[in-house]
Amino acid sequence: MSKTPLFTPLSLGAVILPNRIAVAPMCQYMANDGCASAWHTQHLMTLSMSGAGLVMIEATAVSRQGRITHGCLGLYSDASEDALGTVLDQARRVALPGTEFGIQLSHAGRKGSAHRPWETPGGSLSGRDAWETLAPSDIPHRDGWARPGAATDEDLEQIAEDFRSATIRATRLGLKVIEVHIAHGYLLHQFHSPLSNRRDDAWGGDEEKRMAFPLHIAETIRHAASGAAVGARITGSDWAGDGLATADAIALATRLKAAGIDYACVTSSGIPVSNPTVANPDLEQLALAAAVRRESGITTRAVGLITGAQQANDIIESGKADQVALGRAFLDDPRWGWHSAFDLGVTLPYPSPYAWAAPSEWSGLQQRRG
Repeated sequence: MSKTPLFTPLSLGAVILPNRIAVAPMCQYMANDGCASAWHTQHLMTLSMSGAGLVMIEATAVSRQGRITHGCLGLYSDASEDALGTVLDQARRVALPGTEFGIQLSHAGRKGSAHRPWETPGGSLSGRDAWETLAPSDIPHRDGWARPGAATDEDLEQIAEDFRSATIRATRLGLKVIEVHIAHGYLLHQFHSPLSNRRDDAWGGDEEKRMAFPLHIAETIRHAASGAAVGARITGSDWAGDGLATADAIALATRLKAAGIDYACVTSSGIPVSNPTVANPDLEQLALAAAVRRESGITTRAVGLITGAQQANDIIESGKADQVALGRAFLDDPRWGWHSAFDLGVTLPYPSPYAWAAPSEWSGLQQRRG
């Protein structure tokens, strides 16, 4: 690799990204019946000129029932497709050259029908605002949360169709990267984890059966995603002795790669446990990503407390991951990519109206470094 591996191109399937930086999908809870709003316009326009090679749109529900909250973005109707298309049109107009947009498709399962994170009370909705949730087994997400229904085969057929339909909508919108969410305690993670899947049919029991539905959905997306790179966000560990561990993540990633999935983004946690085996999962996630990459051979994205340019560059240079994703770091500094390029001695193109802030035109960045 070059002196600055973070800023070398990356191929995800047939999609070539200009660098190894991704904006992680971050739920905004500002949609209206799944439709993107003015908030999403400013959010994605800002991130499109951040310097990241890939901007991942937040976890996007494939059905109304699959939303986490009433404010969650969706891609399950003509109205939601049109609204997101309008936002993307504006964001692409100001994006830096080469920047691509991707989308994370998700179903919340038993974590759905919930209040927005900043609302009081938290947890499950009640009354007319609530809806019935589905899960592999009728186990609530937490004490005090609504009990989900155990999904029937008919339910699972509909959910697979919802993922297929959302994928087709995503490709119509020109999204070049489509990611299936199999982590953070949402439906597909619920099927994978023995902590939440107590089924004894084709979709639960041993490791192979618990992987079956997530793999079915990943394959469904792969078949429907003409011309797009397809990835998966997977769980490296539930951080519980009887939950998913690194070996399970490696097994899933190996199967995903064999199914034609182009990359895995490795995270952890999401299924609540009473006595977690690690105090701060974010600090441990890089090791999970490195193990998945080494043992499965799949292109791997690392996440978790990645904040600095040199730190990110070292992750790529050392071979622990092929790409890094940052979330809150971009909320704190929407020009993180520009600043990291400067810190690593790389020149990025600036939008013409902002060119006066480029290193060659302004000494402020030197002062910032000092």
